[in-house]
Amino acid sequence: MGGLPLQEATSALALPGTESKQNQVSAASAPTLDSKPKKRICCACPDTKKLRDECIVQHGEEACKKWIDAHIKCLRAEGFNV
Repeated sequence: MGGLPLQEATSALALPGTESKQNQVSAASAPTLDSKPKKRICCACPDTKKLRDECIVQHGEEACKKWIDAHIKCLRAEGFNV
């Protein structure tokens, strides 16, 4: 056949400037350590939030340290900085 090898043929067909755009898209979609949480804070950890809120209503904030700490731990595991 005498054609170019497949690698060279595909790079010869690439339009100028498209490679940098492709690299930008893949870099933007790659997760980073400083990425934002996927949920809003009000929607994260509904189980611990419910237990915390019920305890505070019934017993007051001082008596519910265990549930408050559990909810904070859950939020941090979801990526929130609280």
